[in-house]
Amino acid sequence: MQHIRNFCIIAHIDHGKSTLADRLIQTCGGVTQRELHAQMLDSMDIERERGITIKSNTISLDYTAPDGKKYLLNLIDTPGHVDFSHEVRRSLMAGDGALIIVDASQGVEAQTVANLFLAMEHDLDLLPIINKIDLPSADIDRAQIAIEGELGLDPFEAIPVSAKTGEGIEAVLEGIVAKLPPPTGDPNAPLKALIFDAHFDKYRGVILQCRVMEGTLKTKDTIHFMHADRDFTVDELGYNQLKLMPKSQLAAGEVGYIVAGVKSVQDIEIGDTITLVNNPAAEPIPGYQEARQVVFSSIYPMSTDQYVDLTKALEKLAINDAALTFEKDSSAALGFGFRCGFLGLLHLDVIQERLQREFDIGLVISAPSVSYKLTLKDGKELEVDNPSYWPDPMSIESVTEPYIKASILTPEENVGPVMELCREHRSDSQTINYLSAGRLEVISEMPLGEVLFDFYGKLKMITRGYGSFDYDPIEYRKTDVVKVDILVNKEPVDTLSYLVHRDKARDRALHYCERLAKEIPRHQFKIPVQGVIGGTVIARSTIAPFRKDVTAKLYGGDVTRKKKLLEKQKKGKAKMKQFGSVNIPQKAFVSVLRADQD
Repeated sequence: MQHIRNFCIIAHIDHGKSTLADRLIQTCGGVTQRELHAQMLDSMDIERERGITIKSNTISLDYTAPDGKKYLLNLIDTPGHVDFSHEVRRSLMAGDGALIIVDASQGVEAQTVANLFLAMEHDLDLLPIINKIDLPSADIDRAQIAIEGELGLDPFEAIPVSAKTGEGIEAVLEGIVAKLPPPTGDPNAPLKALIFDAHFDKYRGVILQCRVMEGTLKTKDTIHFMHADRDFTVDELGYNQLKLMPKSQLAAGEVGYIVAGVKSVQDIEIGDTITLVNNPAAEPIPGYQEARQVVFSSIYPMSTDQYVDLTKALEKLAINDAALTFEKDSSAALGFGFRCGFLGLLHLDVIQERLQREFDIGLVISAPSVSYKLTLKDGKELEVDNPSYWPDPMSIESVTEPYIKASILTPEENVGPVMELCREHRSDSQTINYLSAGRLEVISEMPLGEVLFDFYGKLKMITRGYGSFDYDPIEYRKTDVVKVDILVNKEPVDTLSYLVHRDKARDRALHYCERLAKEIPRHQFKIPVQGVIGGTVIARSTIAPFRKDVTAKLYGGDVTRKKKLLEKQKKGKAKMKQFGSVNIPQKAFVSVLRADQD
């Protein structure tokens, strides 16, 4: 056990975690030169294209130290984006130490600080790494000051590296062996193993990634999942190298995989504790948390005959991604679809792209919303995330919405516009912490629903890309949320209804009305497009009708002849409006909803 090291790599998004992992794998001989490619541990195409990690991944590496001792290094690469922080949490539970990466040119950013606190919560030893020292803008001294001032770590322990060129990688490996602790645990105690990840293999079922905390697990053992309360028999276990390497057993302190005939990720719970049926542990490993969906949106197929394909596609994605939830939904305008729950906007974006790319399904996605808690006048309590289920306003006593504590790191010169941006998005309180020369942290409490649309994009624009944003859900607070309906020719269009704070209702309604007025083709009669709250119209656009010049055939004569023809036309238009129906093309929905997300 003294020759094992279990560690994660944590950092802000785009600070070089996956590149450092590639160099460590290459240096330890975990991959041949022929097999080497960028982002070795990122298995999805979308991860490679966007340069982000979505799923944490693990690999076991053999390392021979300069003194000749052989070590087994279990490396867990983690995502950097705030939406996938539950992946980071589970990975930290599985490790004994962590490499915390700071970008030599950008310094400490919001997610670096958030991940530091997560690591401290799990009592991990930390080894700071200063990456990207090959960049012309790299400033190692400033990064060391930030490591001491903002992270509270020893700046002289920080190892300067360039993951891109390979400079300093040997020093990192020596630092892992020297500075990070070996695992602890009794191989003879009752089995306790943490499932920190899982993925689906179409030939073998679910392959579980686990860290054995106590005891020993062998093939053919019957195991019990303590939270899910299910039993399975182990068919195979071993180490994760670039290929699965079967072993006869996994003992305390080791990280590996288990194949146990599990058919779907939804049959088990990631973060669960495994024990043996015939010698069970007294209690599960502490720290288990379920992934919380915070953003909800309805997904409809672009063409109704793709509904069955969409159903199968979502089921396949849910097999791999336990954090995705979905239930059936329907709309008068768009037909059948699904109401889905996501961890955040990036998660929604990734699922949308995977559906379109992997399954070739055109989608219409409704405006995302959060979950509101309502108290009705008869004392009932409801949780509503779908505008279709919003009760009659007369029956509502009070509404609460989820609030977040947002941490925004920004250069000093941008602090004024950043605070103004927070105020525009209904921020309740703002405090400023001075972190280092030229860098500030703005801490703001604001509604989660305000962050969903354009907040992140505006923040990047204001700070020229140097601002970073992280948040933690805190509580539900009282609010004045209303349901806005969009009426086309006095008929409500259910898909375009949305929930919003009363102060923001008119702006959004106007945006919807103007977009629809542009996209709906003209008819023979005038079409009003209105945004309404209950019976009150708050926004309106009008689509002008086609007009035929019925007086063109007249050549002189009394003016009453013209008036008679125009009156006749007016009556015809009124009759048409009464009985005519408006065709809303699919592209009108797409343009309104996509523009809202952009």
